[in-house]
Amino acid sequence: MATIAHHPAAEAAPGALRLGAALMALAGLTFMGYAVIFFIRNFTGGFLELGIGPHEVDVSRAQVQSFSPDLFRYIAHLHIALSGFLASTGLATAALAWFGVRHGLWWAYVTSIVVPVLGLVVALPAHYPYHFATLGHLGLIYLATAIFAVGALVALKPMLHARHT
Repeated sequence: MATIAHHPAAEAAPGALRLGAALMALAGLTFMGYAVIFFIRNFTGGFLELGIGPHEVDVSRAQVQSFSPDLFRYIAHLHIALSGFLASTGLATAALAWFGVRHGLWWAYVTSIVVPVLGLVVALPAHYPYHFATLGHLGLIYLATAIFAVGALVALKPMLHARHT
């Protein structure tokens, strides 16, 4: 059986690694916050996603509900399900960063990057052809992604340094 040597990056540069992991975890918590907003808006007068208004969708909650109650319930179910997946992605990202990356674990570093990137690669492109990529709609996601990327870059140097020592 093969063994893998573990060189904790925490010994190489604890400040940079902790900062990077903290920023990555903060971004994960931001994804969770967006999920909460998304969930609450489903049950309030807003109904549509944050940053989506009459310029993007020309019918209101009441109009959708009166036009087709089944369609309304279907959209509501999608909002609830998507908020759950956003929250779980944020939680996984935050936990992997805080409990794995902070301790210099490469598998946690790679997984914490792959998880949100996969979600973004699938979700973001559909926003652009339908003109849903408003700053009000995707602004928090862009901010969280920028914070995450900075954190991942800050953590990368001590991770690489530990790997080569």
